[in-house]
Amino acid sequence: MSISSRFAVGIHILSLLEINKNAINSSEFIASSVNTNPVVIRKIMGMLKNAELIKVRPGIAGATIAKPLSDITLLDVYKAVNVVQEKELFGIHEKPNIACPVGRNIQHAIEPLFSVAQLALEKSLGNVTIEDVVADILEKENLSNSKD
Repeated sequence: MSISSRFAVGIHILSLLEINKNAINSSEFIASSVNTNPVVIRKIMGMLKNAELIKVRPGIAGATIAKPLSDITLLDVYKAVNVVQEKELFGIHEKPNIACPVGRNIQHAIEPLFSVAQLALEKSLGNVTIEDVVADILEKENLSNSKD
């Protein structure tokens, strides 16, 4: 099981909007870059809009980024697309067998570990911006083009 792909697609959308900012970025165009259905893109764009990360004008194809890239962290995207509920990155199975010593104690043993891990992930995501991602994409693209 993996974290929802909405997170990666949200980052993809924001990066594409920046790199392609001088063109019309319709959901169909973005979907072609992500290689998914435009309906999926519109759903995630709605989430990004609700989080005030992008601006979308009804009836007009295209979207724009709502604030400076340096102000949008991966944690903002992570939260915007509802990857997980608050403090629920790691699910713990419910109702283990309390007649078993492991079943009786497992939840209390691993809950603090999971909490620390989620906090570490969120701190790490908060230290990376969409500006960083876009810079990396452009650097990789420039390297790729210079090899041709």
